[in-house]
Amino acid sequence: MTKAELVEVMATDAKISKAAAGAALESFMANVTKALKKKDGKVTLVGFGTFAKVRRKARKGRNPQTGEPLKIKARNAVTFKAGKKLKDAV
Repeated sequence: MTKAELVEVMATDAKISKAAAGAALESFMANVTKALKKKDGKVTLVGFGTFAKVRRKARKGRNPQTGEPLKIKARNAVTFKAGKKLKDAV
């Protein structure tokens, strides 16, 4: 499902305009991003799942084409753990 398809379904289900549904989706994505940028970023949607920020440590890797070793920098990553209702539905 694409973002446009999701906006269309949201508009139909909520009986609102596509513009309002698009604005609601944009607001949701912006606020999840804002929450995850915080130090202990986490967003929990009961029944659906949890978005969380985790720190990936620096590690050694290898270039698959040349076999040359290289360093992979530490970074933040986002994880999603599905909630019970979502798991049961799928």
